[in-house]
Amino acid sequence: MRKDIKVSCQKRLSRIEGQVRGLSKMVDEDRYCIDIVTQISAVRAALRRVEEEVLRDHVSHCVEHAISSGNKTDRRAKIAELMAVIGRSDR
Repeated sequence: MRKDIKVSCQKRLSRIEGQVRGLSKMVDEDRYCIDIVTQISAVRAALRRVEEEVLRDHVSHCVEHAISSGNKTDRRAKIAELMAVIGRSDR
């Protein structure tokens, strides 16, 4: 992972961690259910953005390298990996 992407993801994940702690506090405080669900949705959206950033970096670095390397086995493996991840996506 490129350093700038790693830093960006770490910042996002730290914010998400704070959001999750906030969610726990909301549950402890018996906050209104819809408010909790709204915050859960925000956390999921934030995680999707991190996932997209990591995948974008993976494609532009790892997959691109496998394609340009000329190694058919590596190329097929990276593409199969990528397709498996996309297939598991809950979008």
